[in-house]
Amino acid sequence: MHYGNLFKIAFRALIGNKLRTLLTMLGIIIGVASVITMLAIGQGSKRSIANQISEMGSNMIMIHPGASSTGGVRMDAGSMQTLKLEDFHAIKEQCSLLDGVTPQVRSSGQLINGNNNSPSTLYGVTEDYLSIRKQEVEKGDIWNERDEKTAAKVCVIGTTVVENLFPDGTDPLDKVIRFNSIPFRIVGVLKSKGYNSMGQDQDDVVLAPYTTVMKRILAVTYLQSVICSAKSEGQTDAAIAQITEVLRKQHKLRDTDEDNFTIRSQAELSAMMNSTTDMMTTLLACIAGISLVVGGIGIMNIEYVSVTERTKEIGLRMSVGARGIDIMSQFLIEAVIISITGGIIGVLLGVIATVLVNILASWPVYIEPWSVLLSFSVCALTGVFFGWYPARKAASLNPIDAIRYE
Repeated sequence: MHYGNLFKIAFRALIGNKLRTLLTMLGIIIGVASVITMLAIGQGSKRSIANQISEMGSNMIMIHPGASSTGGVRMDAGSMQTLKLEDFHAIKEQCSLLDGVTPQVRSSGQLINGNNNSPSTLYGVTEDYLSIRKQEVEKGDIWNERDEKTAAKVCVIGTTVVENLFPDGTDPLDKVIRFNSIPFRIVGVLKSKGYNSMGQDQDDVVLAPYTTVMKRILAVTYLQSVICSAKSEGQTDAAIAQITEVLRKQHKLRDTDEDNFTIRSQAELSAMMNSTTDMMTTLLACIAGISLVVGGIGIMNIEYVSVTERTKEIGLRMSVGARGIDIMSQFLIEAVIISITGGIIGVLLGVIATVLVNILASWPVYIEPWSVLLSFSVCALTGVFFGWYPARKAASLNPIDAIRYE
């Protein structure tokens, strides 16, 4: 039998049972739409996290004191004083793969301006901190080199601090605020960055010269950390190797000695977050994929019922020369038409649902082209797989028994 005729017969059979055909498609439609929407939510979250990490500095490298063992007792990394200003200067001068380097010391306390106060953290850094952390001064300017040398009591504040200390809208530039009991003159206000992917307010920050924080606040000679940025994200690993070599030389460590410092990069955080989002996306896709399996079972059930209802018709066709392969092809074509049509409708609904999720729930979404192709391909395979058994059953009927079937 010609395949054109088989398609006509299949279409005629499906149109003759519109409601049943639509209900059969429903499982496929829901399954495809669910897969596309869930994958779009997962990919959107992944891209959103990647963008936020990039805003924080995707090539950022953080150096912290490392825990060491003294007399068999392992010391806490936070209590170590293995990072010195000499280490910062050595890294800055000898590491050619770095674009910026800043020491960092910090102290938590209460910010006070008249009757307004707010808890916050004061960070002691250099001006390189802004380029490393992708921050900009919106009003005023950052302190100069002379301020660092003299440990001047000047600071740059974030917009959250401005809102908390100057709720009446007063211009904060050149105003004096206190950190605990120490006065600081505001020389600049940072451009707002909002919350990061960990829910931390990036605008609730006060920056001051590191020398000021070390001498006037903490009274220490060591650094709590050193923050760097590689010249490019691809050079991060090479930059880490360079920093490690410089610090081991600075700390006079032997080949057998463990590092007494710890180096972390944003690439590690990015990889961890991507792994988590990929796992969640896969889980969501698997849950949505169950709908496709249910839809496929629906196709098999309906086609099986169709074979039973049309047994006499099958017998008549076989008695006038239709081969088993022709009968099988007819029912397979019906199953594939149902699954592909349902798939097309499901893709459209999935795109619409994704847009609605973005508009109504304000969730980040992104439809990957491969997710549409994947769900559509699985949909077509589902039609063939679940349509094969009923089609095979129809093809194996005995013509005489089929004609006599009541």
